[in-house]
Amino acid sequence: MAAELDLTRLRRAIAVSQAARDHGNHPFGAVLTGPDGEVVLEAENTVTTDDDLTCHAETNLVRLATRAISHADLARHTLYTSCEPCAMCAGAIYWAGIGRVVYGLSEAGLLEVAGEDPEHPMLMHPCRAVFEDGGRETTVTGPLIEDEAAAPHRDFWS
Repeated sequence: MAAELDLTRLRRAIAVSQAARDHGNHPFGAVLTGPDGEVVLEAENTVTTDDDLTCHAETNLVRLATRAISHADLARHTLYTSCEPCAMCAGAIYWAGIGRVVYGLSEAGLLEVAGEDPEHPMLMHPCRAVFEDGGRETTVTGPLIEDEAAAPHRDFWS
């Protein structure tokens, strides 16, 4: 069983994903915590409102984090995300040097909920594979509480 703090922070990321949906974006959210577990930043997906396909929740969070936190300190931070980071987001997390990722819904779980959509194709490449190809350690925990993480996606992609 995951640590209670992990589940609490992950539930916050899921709430941020619902806020993204409420704001007219894809339902993805991310939260960054410091070494003490306190939330330091949050970001939601803004692909639709920013008209930028790279504005996933995790890349938005990485942009905020690298402007506000020293690169050396990011290794002691944890990024909580409602869904498993895609390859693009995993790359951004890796380059930022964030030391730990905790996610809710897996890529496979998202595909099951969202279905195949030619306008939103899935890139099925696990974040662990991206991190394993790098030269620094990124600890990954997930999937966790997938049913809760899937809730903001239900009826969104149809």
